[in-house]
Order: sequence, then C-alpha cells, then structure tokens
Amino acid sequence: MNVIIEFTVSALILLGAVFALLGSIGLVRLPDFFTRLHGPTKATTLGVGAMVLASAIYFTATQPGVSLHEIAVMVFLFITAPVTAHLLAKAALHRRGNHVAKHQEKVK
Repeated sequence: MNVIIEFTVSALILLGAVFALLGSIGLVRLPDFFTRLHGPTKATTLGVGAMVLASAIYFTATQPGVSLHEIAVMVFLFITAPVTAHLLAKAALHRRGNHVAKHQEKVK
C-alpha cells in the first residue's frame, strides 16, 4: 500500500478517535440534557464519519474496485444522527412544557 494512503488512513482514524473521545467527554461533563445532546451528536458523528471514511479508503486501496459499503454507512449516519437529536430535543421540550404547565396549575 502506498505511504500516502497509509498516512491518510492513519490520520483519519486518529482524527475520528479524537472527536469520539471529545464527544464522550462532553456527554459526561456537560451540565444539562440539551448541551449533553449537542456535544456528542456533533463530535461523535464527525468522529465516526472520519473512521468510516478511513475504512473506505483502506479497502478501496487494498481490494479491487471501490468499496461502497462504508459510503452507505456514512450516508445513513449523517442522515439519522441529526434527526435523532432533533427528536430527542423535541421530546425533552414537550416534556418540560408539560411539567411547567402542571406546576403552574398547582400554584393556582
């Protein structure tokens, strides 16, 4: 395998690992649900995307033909992660709104 391809694959794996680590630290350290949702969603999606891209480059370089499996995984990941985060945030806002409304009824 070419040295440039090896360096690119290594750099993408390291970059993906760093982003996944930062997303995991954000999940543990951030104070409330919405910030905890934001940090890991962005960082982990980018990290996993970099690792999948590294896999696609590696298997394309070592095997005959273009490896399309990883591209399908990456497209699925980039479509589903933001939708999932949006639905989780919307559910949390809805739940918090119901909690505030019940609290206001008790006060009256």
